[in-house]
Amino acid sequence: MRQLQHPLLSPSLGTQRQVTSLHFGQATNGRKAYIQSSLHADELPGMLTAHKLRGLLAAAEAAGEIPGEVVLVPVCNPIGLDQSLMHHQVGRFELLTMENFNRNYPDFFNLVKDRIAPKLTQDAETNKGIVRAAMHEVLQEQPVTTELESLRRVLMGLACDADVVLDLHCDFEAILHMYVEQPMLDQMAPLARLLGAQALLWARGSGPSISFDEALSGPWWRLRDHFADQAPIPLGCASTTVELRSQTDVSDALASQDAQAIVGYLRHVGVMAGPTPALPDPRCEPTPLAGTEASHAPHPGVIDFVAQVGERVAAGQLLARVVDPLTPRETDIRSSIDGIVYARHSLRWATAGMELCRVAGRTPIRSGNLLSP
Repeated sequence: MRQLQHPLLSPSLGTQRQVTSLHFGQATNGRKAYIQSSLHADELPGMLTAHKLRGLLAAAEAAGEIPGEVVLVPVCNPIGLDQSLMHHQVGRFELLTMENFNRNYPDFFNLVKDRIAPKLTQDAETNKGIVRAAMHEVLQEQPVTTELESLRRVLMGLACDADVVLDLHCDFEAILHMYVEQPMLDQMAPLARLLGAQALLWARGSGPSISFDEALSGPWWRLRDHFADQAPIPLGCASTTVELRSQTDVSDALASQDAQAIVGYLRHVGVMAGPTPALPDPRCEPTPLAGTEASHAPHPGVIDFVAQVGERVAAGQLLARVVDPLTPRETDIRSSIDGIVYARHSLRWATAGMELCRVAGRTPIRSGNLLSP
C-alpha cells in the first residue's frame, strides 16, 4: 500500500488541511476502482466501512489479488469534518460559502468534447485513454481560489480515470439505497444485490448542480451519444452514490458486512482477483429518481412518524402527523404514490416547509433538478 497526502489550499494564515489517499495494487496495470467515504462529513457509516476495507484490501494486495489499483479515501472531506458548532457537526455544507460539498463538480462533457474531437479514433480503448487524459488536463486548467475548490480538484484528480467509483454516504434515517445514472445500471446492479439495496434510484442526469458521482459517469454516456456517428466512446466509468442506511447505523457488524460486499463487487467486475461471490437475489427493482416523492411539513410542529423506513406504502397511506402543541391542530401527511419509504428525517421538530420523508415509486412524477439541496 502507498499512502499519499494531498494538501488543500490554505483558507487562512497558519492552517492547512490535506486529503489522505491509500493506494493498493499497481497503478499501471489492470482496472482501477476509486472509493471514498463521508463527502458529507457528518455521514459516518462509510468511514467505518472504509476502515474495514483497508484491512481487506491490504490482505488482498499481499496475496497478489489486485492486478490493477484500488484507491481508498477514508476521510475525503477534512473541511466538513472540522466544522463543529456546540458539539454538532455541520458536514453537508461548507460554512464559509454554504455550498453543498456534493454539488458543483466539473462538467467534463462540455470541458473536453471539443478538445478530444480531432483526436478520436475508431478504437474504443484508445478513445477511453484520450478522454481520460483530457479530463486530467482540464482539471489542472480550472482556477482554484478557495479551499473547497481545491478539495474538488483533488478528489476529481484521484477518481476521473477510474473504471468504478463508489461514493459512500448515508441519510438521516434510511434503508440502504443507491443513486445510479441510467446507462450504468447494468454495471452497478451486482453491487446493489451484494449490498442488499432496497432502493436503486436511477436518473439520466439529475439536474444542473453536478454531484460527485454524476461528474464521473455522466461525461461518458453523454460523449458516447454526442460522437455516436463519428467514433466509439465506451462507458469508461461506472459510478454510484451508496447510501449506507442511517447516520446512526455505525457498527462493526454493518461495516464488516458492507466492506465484504464491496470486495465481492470488485472481484465481480475484475478489479480484484480471487473467488467471485454468487449474487444474491435483488431486493428491489430499479426505479426512476423522478418517481420519488418528498413530503413536507405544512406548518411547524412535532413530527409523529407513522410509516417506517423500508415500509411499502400505497397512495393515500398515512406517513406522519405534524402536531401543533399550542392548538388542537394535527395535520396528516399522506403519500400520493405507491412505493417504499426509503428515507426520513431524524429530527422530530418540523419547521414550516421542512422535508419529512421520501417515497420511491415506479412512475416519474417530477422533472428539473431532482437532487435535494
